[in-house]
Amino acid sequence: MFEEITLIKSFLYSVRKAISMPTPHSSSLWFLLFPISAVARIRNELSFATHSFFQEHGFLYVHTPIITTSDCEGAGEMFQVTTLINEAEKLERELIVNPPPSKADVEAARLMDKEKGEAVAQLKASKANKQDINSAVAELKRARENVSKLEERFNLKPGIPKKEGKIDYGQDFFGRQAFLTVSGQLQVETYACALSSVYTFGPTFRAEQSHTSRHLAEFWMVEPEIAFADLKDDMNCAEAYVKYLCQWLLDKCLDDMEFMAKHIDKSCIDRLRLVASTPFVRISYTEAVELLQQAVKDGKKFENKVEWGIDLASEHERYLTEVKFQKPVIVYNYPKGIKAFYMRLNDDSKTVAAMDVLVPKVGELIGGSQREERYENIKERILEMGLPLEPYEWYLDLRRFGTVKHSGFGLGFERMILFATGIDNIRDVIPFPRYPGRADL
Repeated sequence: MFEEITLIKSFLYSVRKAISMPTPHSSSLWFLLFPISAVARIRNELSFATHSFFQEHGFLYVHTPIITTSDCEGAGEMFQVTTLINEAEKLERELIVNPPPSKADVEAARLMDKEKGEAVAQLKASKANKQDINSAVAELKRARENVSKLEERFNLKPGIPKKEGKIDYGQDFFGRQAFLTVSGQLQVETYACALSSVYTFGPTFRAEQSHTSRHLAEFWMVEPEIAFADLKDDMNCAEAYVKYLCQWLLDKCLDDMEFMAKHIDKSCIDRLRLVASTPFVRISYTEAVELLQQAVKDGKKFENKVEWGIDLASEHERYLTEVKFQKPVIVYNYPKGIKAFYMRLNDDSKTVAAMDVLVPKVGELIGGSQREERYENIKERILEMGLPLEPYEWYLDLRRFGTVKHSGFGLGFERMILFATGIDNIRDVIPFPRYPGRADL
């Protein structure tokens, strides 16, 4: 069977190459299907290449949880995981079908319980026979069980349970608030401190009301964590990984890339070759802002204002990669005010050891940093950002009881596919895209 499938695949590839493909403007089903299948194969190859790269470099693959109690990015844009709503709706339906007892019903049951108790006491006092006493005790037990059930149902209140005016998450499935993860980084750090180089590759979620061509509510992230590594090591690893992915597509998936070059983006193969063979430019955030400000002075117009302290917008990132340097750029040492709490504070107390890998066509492809390993510093950063300490106590324990210098980054997997293929919308490079207002299938 396997040999037959291989022959069929080879035949289909031959047919595809032999037949003149229609233009992008064609409504032919043939053209509509092939971008989907080509993207699926490219996605598959990039997934395989990801595991190959990290396994070849001694990384251990770790599965991090999808459900978490902590917000890695501190932005609060998380999907909540709860059974409270379902339970509340279930209770409302149940109370309609089987209404709760009235206060009079409960009082009557309590009176019956009292009478049964007195009857047992009288029988014991009169030294009645054992059979009569046991019978009376059984009736008392049933009366008390009835009171307990009636009181329980009488106290049922429709709606989400509250305590002291706030939602009582103690009654939720996990006994506390829980969310879909925005990143596996915090959890994978625990393994890096124990096992050295590790990585996780899985789905992540953002409840962000964004309708741009670069955002999804559910997407995949590749997140390595390297023990005994500083920011320079982190940048070296990120650059090597991106180059590896580009070369992999050129070596293993050229047929599909040629299809993309013919029908989607003529420059996609040249872009892969450029990135695979060219050293990335490295500039500090301050230098990047100065270059953008100079571009404004020279007549370049940006929709977003350029000043020190801003989070670089996509237009700024693409200017640096597509116009100024015409190659990938790594920007490092960002202002601490626009970065997450876990990034290591630099000696200037204004910036953190963070880095972003920017590439043509997409802009930011990778975000990473050297992690803050100093207990007092990271505790202060959590409080500065207005986050509660309690959900991060386990993370702080990594610093309390011994840690090592370590760094890591996250690559948006769908953005890598956008970069490779030249497709314009991120919703077209993931099966069954999820975004605000849409979650079919």
